[in-house]
Amino acid sequence: MTFTRASRSIKLAAFALPLALVAACSGGSSSADEVPTIRFGYIADFNGAYQLALAEELGLWDKHSVQVEPVVFTNGPLQVQAMQTDDLDLGSIGPGALWMASTGQAKVVAINGLGVNDRVVALADSGIDEIQDLKGREIAVPEGTSGDMILRVALAEAGMSRDDVEIVSMDPSTVVSSMTSGQIDAAAIWYPLLDTIEEAQPDLVEVASSVDFYPEYTFPGTIVARNDFADEETEAISRFIRVLQDANDYREENFEETITLTAEFLDVTEDNVRSNAENIKYPTTQELVEQSGDDTAANWLASLADLFKGMGQIDDALPVEDYYLPELWIEADEQR
Repeated sequence: MTFTRASRSIKLAAFALPLALVAACSGGSSSADEVPTIRFGYIADFNGAYQLALAEELGLWDKHSVQVEPVVFTNGPLQVQAMQTDDLDLGSIGPGALWMASTGQAKVVAINGLGVNDRVVALADSGIDEIQDLKGREIAVPEGTSGDMILRVALAEAGMSRDDVEIVSMDPSTVVSSMTSGQIDAAAIWYPLLDTIEEAQPDLVEVASSVDFYPEYTFPGTIVARNDFADEETEAISRFIRVLQDANDYREENFEETITLTAEFLDVTEDNVRSNAENIKYPTTQELVEQSGDDTAANWLASLADLFKGMGQIDDALPVEDYYLPELWIEADEQR
């Protein structure tokens, strides 16, 4: 397993804290007068990084008496693996990695946006205009990802299955290169990777979208915690969630500024960040309080667990209440 430590000043600030505080956060429950340091994994896109950008700009870490040591990852499963080796405390993962929480490898402590960025697409001259046209055709799929999930849902809704198509398993970057070069006619992939494909294939056909199946199928991003950290460090997690909630509120009222700050934080263009941001639904903090309390969010996770079982990715899932802690979001909001 490899991961890259980020280089901005906020990412290095945690090292200035005494080692005793870092050890305290990892080994026991934080007290009210300690400033815990949390090792936080994220993916370098809007959903993974905008809270970090806003927390730095608005001084939210100091406001809520918590520090972070952010660590950049390329995907969610690597973050959960890092938790299992005690190299990470919290992480921001996409829906495709939630099978690991549903099998007890991490605990979900917060919902972090609802993804509507997955698509099944085809080249304009492929003769593929709807899902039924995929029968007997090759389609590139990064297996076990949210792209794979939306393909399965779309096929099922059309009365088909993966047996009706020819799956060509590829990693996401290979899907992009294969589609841009026209080497394969169809793919199940997501934004912002689709932006690159569309630059080379501007007449790309959208065959199915995660938007088509929302809210029956909802694909939440989440904040997950190492199991022992979730059990022992509820105060540190609560402070972190309060930062998320403040950032969520600020984004709701200042979307354009959030785009700018996140692009600066990630050192990418605003167009790149905007593409990702516009393909995510963000409930307000108060909506998430309600959704956390009335089992709406729990039902999202239960539906995903059923989907993972249907995909053969897991044999069985834990009850949602064993790996999702919705009370943390509710109580953190009360304490702000």
